[in-house]
Amino acid sequence: MKLKLFAIVWAAAVMLTTAYSDDAPAYTKVTFEKHQLSDRFHAEGAGTGDFNKDGHKDLVIGSQWYEGPDFKKVHPFRPVKTFDPADYSDAFSCYGMDFNGDDWDDIFIIDTPGKPAYWYENPRGKEGNWTAHEVYSWVGNESPDLRDVVGDERPELIFNTDGYLGYATWNFEHPDEPWTFHKVSHAKGAFFIYTHGVGIGDINGDGRKDFVEALGWWEQPESLDGDPVWKYHKFTFADGGAQMLVTDVNGDGLNDVITVWHPHKYGLIWWEQKRDAEGKIDFEKHILMDEQASECPYGIRFTQAHSLVLTDIDGDGLLDFVTGKRWWAHKPPIDPEGNNPAVLYWWKLVRNADGTADFIPFLIDTDSGVGTQFTVDDVNGDGCPDIVIGNKKGDFLFLSKRQKVSQSEWEASCVKKEN
Repeated sequence: MKLKLFAIVWAAAVMLTTAYSDDAPAYTKVTFEKHQLSDRFHAEGAGTGDFNKDGHKDLVIGSQWYEGPDFKKVHPFRPVKTFDPADYSDAFSCYGMDFNGDDWDDIFIIDTPGKPAYWYENPRGKEGNWTAHEVYSWVGNESPDLRDVVGDERPELIFNTDGYLGYATWNFEHPDEPWTFHKVSHAKGAFFIYTHGVGIGDINGDGRKDFVEALGWWEQPESLDGDPVWKYHKFTFADGGAQMLVTDVNGDGLNDVITVWHPHKYGLIWWEQKRDAEGKIDFEKHILMDEQASECPYGIRFTQAHSLVLTDIDGDGLLDFVTGKRWWAHKPPIDPEGNNPAVLYWWKLVRNADGTADFIPFLIDTDSGVGTQFTVDDVNGDGCPDIVIGNKKGDFLFLSKRQKVSQSEWEASCVKKEN
């Protein structure tokens, strides 16, 4: 696949409200400095945290963590494993967070689908393996996540198990105890070990977070007492999905949904929420990528967009998102274009004066891609979000930098919009 950068002149992408000449620094250009920390396959997830309490962010990928600020010193927290890229790792997701309230960040690992999730207790500077605490014994879904579901400002684990979609809560007084699963879906058997796609966000605007997955959304009830089943609203958002992002794209006050259509094949979509006179919710499809090149507004087309993160990359106050190709999600030739370059893009949100919205893709890299989960966080403390990735290509850190540039220089960094 040949990737080319072109210039565009597009008035809707103006990012300042005041007038500037063509050569004035009116636009924000974002560049990325790539650091490949390893070329070995350790994990398909990556996270951040301050694991040695030195005030610098560290990175966790697989069975080890990279010490900031230069990330050259590597510390194992459990027996170190590397894996064959034709196979899978034992870490589909990695996070850093303090679980026991001792002010030391611990590490959270979700294994492959159908296996347990653990949090590893930080030994507070002591050598040796960290103590593992099993969170839940069987975690299904290829895109489970740690998100605040119930509004207590602490994350719950969202996943499916025993055929049900739901979330698991933990006892803050006894964090070493197994977590408790709360089912959301109404029918056992609708979800299985390799179900793809799940997200959290307020769809109906009642202030409570709802569940979103490929075939519909579940409305959080007013009270969670007694673990009620959530009301199901059928809608086909995807033929699979990955991390499904819930956000107000066009600024109309209604949350929309961004999702990959199929995590192993083609398609990237944002669904615009619409309401009729009675307030009934529906969604309008906007294609960002499709199997047919003619349906790709910017000519960008790649398969296996298996993870997504919502974030403000350029600091304009609007939420953009990052995704890319999960190289060898399955060993070729199972997935289409499995051997194509492992691209990584960020998609800039632009809100137009007529109430419409667009996402402009910006190429970050052509030889890294994504895994099943990755993290966007300000790693070096410069106020700009950085990208941390673990996958079958290795372990990566992309440090971002923002620069005010002229309109012509900014346009030169854009991908051309197709006619």
